[in-house]
Amino acid sequence: MSNNISITKVKKSKVDALDFNNIPLGTTFTDHMFVCDYEQGQWINPRIEPLQPIATHPAAMALHYGQAIFEGMKATVDQHGTPMLFRPQKNAERLNFSADRMGMPDFPEKLFVEGLKQLVALEKNWIPPKDGSALYLRPFMYADEPFIGMRAATHYKFIIIASPAGPFFSKRIKLWAEKKYIRAVAGGTGEAKAAGNYAAAIRPTELAKAKGYDQVLWLDAIEHKYIQEVGTMNIFFKIKGKIITPGRDGAILDGITRISVMELLKSKGFEVIERPISIDEIKEASKNGALEEAFGTGTAVGIAYIQEIGLNGDVIHVSNESPVGLDINNTLNAIKTGKIKDTFHWMVKVNEVLV
Repeated sequence: MSNNISITKVKKSKVDALDFNNIPLGTTFTDHMFVCDYEQGQWINPRIEPLQPIATHPAAMALHYGQAIFEGMKATVDQHGTPMLFRPQKNAERLNFSADRMGMPDFPEKLFVEGLKQLVALEKNWIPPKDGSALYLRPFMYADEPFIGMRAATHYKFIIIASPAGPFFSKRIKLWAEKKYIRAVAGGTGEAKAAGNYAAAIRPTELAKAKGYDQVLWLDAIEHKYIQEVGTMNIFFKIKGKIITPGRDGAILDGITRISVMELLKSKGFEVIERPISIDEIKEASKNGALEEAFGTGTAVGIAYIQEIGLNGDVIHVSNESPVGLDINNTLNAIKTGKIKDTFHWMVKVNEVLV
């Protein structure tokens, strides 16, 4: 299909009403959205139009059978005010990995990146300039065919919306190691960014927060002892100077921040090991002083520093400081804002919008 994107602009932007020093999380959206339709086996009519509600038939298959996937990424500005995207090709590839798992059509990766560029160029005034802030981008795809029946849909919508966001976690977080509920199992949909994965996490997260914790530390589905993820993040531990993270086992999301952090850590001289990690190992490492720090990584949060883990009435103390996590977070932010050279060639410049 053609990558030509039609653009319909709003008459007046709402950006002037936004207080960039006080951005409500996930409730403020920019003026426009990117939309593309899938009909008769092909993607058609790529367009940017004013953000507005979308008419949805009550029998839309996504509402009944869960064919819905999404991505998360951020746009920042460099020292010259130029909008920048962080590894958008990786998001395009992962969206299609998720689509394949959920029986949905691939979305053209070139159009994915071009749609992002065009939307961000149009909404560049919405990008918060403060360190740690960004324009959060949410590409998503869902089945909008009206049909009650168990099969893959034949009609889909692909949409990108954008929301300015401040720094996510400003304090060290406490985790609850969940022994009853599970996030994912090998062979399931844990590797995909499927909406249902996150729906299944809501109730356990509420229970963890009721106990005084910030997020759930997810354990494996079989033995309930091997660490998978934390909340919506991947996780890293520093034990005796080495950085250890759970290896992808078919249930763990291929985090783009995760792989970037691994590359960054290796460039700073750390040994990074991917392998199974049990909660008992972390408990023992905390007791004998080998556990030096831990942090979560994700698009929304960047780096979240972990203070302690609750486990069946016990508390595993992790650390009160996270020097490695802090350094990695600062380096990532500096790369994203152009304060230091992007030697990894991660950043993609966004040019002026084409009208």
